[in-house]
Amino acid sequence: MLEAQEERERLLHAILLALGVAVFSFLAGAALTVALVVLLWHLSPVAALLGLAAVYAGLAAFLYRRFAVLQRHWKTFPATLDQLGKDRAWLETILH
Repeated sequence: MLEAQEERERLLHAILLALGVAVFSFLAGAALTVALVVLLWHLSPVAALLGLAAVYAGLAAFLYRRFAVLQRHWKTFPATLDQLGKDRAWLETILH
């Protein structure tokens, strides 16, 4: 139970940190986008917006791939599962 409580607290802390990162990254990205569009508006407003959209799409694809790898390698309660495996093996030796 203690490990479950620690895992829950760690996950909540990670979610709150990720949310803070996401919010402030969004605000910084929005400010940078506005600044770049204003800066490049006299050259070509459409090209400026399409360029930024391409950069954002590339970053989204990169982050999605990293997230997918993280999900594939995620292990929940590794110590508990290890101990349960040992307990099962021990019980099988006693019962047979």
